[in-house]
Amino acid sequence: MPRRLTLPVLAALALVLVLLAGCGRVGGAKVIKLAHSLDPSHPVHLGMVHFAERLAEKSGGRIRVDLYPSGQLGTERECIELLQLGGLGMTKASSSALEGFAEAYRVFGLPFLFRNEAHRWAALEGDVGRGVLRAAEDKFLRGLCYYDAGTRNFYTTTRRVARPEDLAGLKIRTQESPMAIRMVRALGASATPISFGELYTALQQGVVDGAENNPPSFHLSRHYELSRYYVLSEHSAVPDVLLISTHLWRQLSPEEQRWVQEAADESQTLQRRLWHEASTRALDAVRAAGVEIIVPDQAAFQARVAPLHDEIAREMPAVGELARRIREVAP
Repeated sequence: MPRRLTLPVLAALALVLVLLAGCGRVGGAKVIKLAHSLDPSHPVHLGMVHFAERLAEKSGGRIRVDLYPSGQLGTERECIELLQLGGLGMTKASSSALEGFAEAYRVFGLPFLFRNEAHRWAALEGDVGRGVLRAAEDKFLRGLCYYDAGTRNFYTTTRRVARPEDLAGLKIRTQESPMAIRMVRALGASATPISFGELYTALQQGVVDGAENNPPSFHLSRHYELSRYYVLSEHSAVPDVLLISTHLWRQLSPEEQRWVQEAADESQTLQRRLWHEASTRALDAVRAAGVEIIVPDQAAFQARVAPLHDEIAREMPAVGELARRIREVAP
């Protein structure tokens, strides 16, 4: 009679299967699984499609990337944790979601950190940005490049917001980000962390009065169907990060690592162009659907959250130092 496997043995076998799942071989090609939670029409997903295409070309078909969008393999956090286990090769995550894995990522959550887009990309592509990409390697997460996620703006269902005071008492959905939560509270609103997939229902049922996100996400999520106002506060510019599991990275040869990094860099360039186009289309589409686009006095919002920069510098000196270095970057 075959011997029954004990629970510890089954657990060990399950772990082995997970560790082998992030990258495998099909017909002689090394296959990398890349999963994320965005819609296939999203410009960030299209950037990853370009990454897969360029990596296949550079490797002569020896490396293939299979994409799993729309949360097929789990939520954003679940995909990050799968990378840590080695059960997934790559994912895309907001830098806000990475705050709990490496403190350095919190710097991007500081409101009004960047003077303009040129300054933002000079910082991200310079020494500071490259250093942050490596900050979570001890957690088995290696950043390859940044994807443009534009600026985040408030949107509300019933109350028109043109000044910080208009946010007082509103329940605003945030990501599970300590920095985003503190920023929303500094503006007088009640921060309510809810997963993005549950937000439509939360808006519909009045669990929250609004949220904050970039134009393409506001449009593609169809949150504009429930939110009458979109406020161009541009309070933060939190980039997305293309991540690879260090379990997988260390299995690649130096040549393969170079191909992966070059393909990532090239995909970033294309994705930034696609992002601009998608943002314009999204704002036009929601305006046509009846959403009022509000251009507020950003200086009033900046003044309200300015003390947060000093608080963070005192509490987290390393983050405060990163912020100082970013402010000194010349665009």
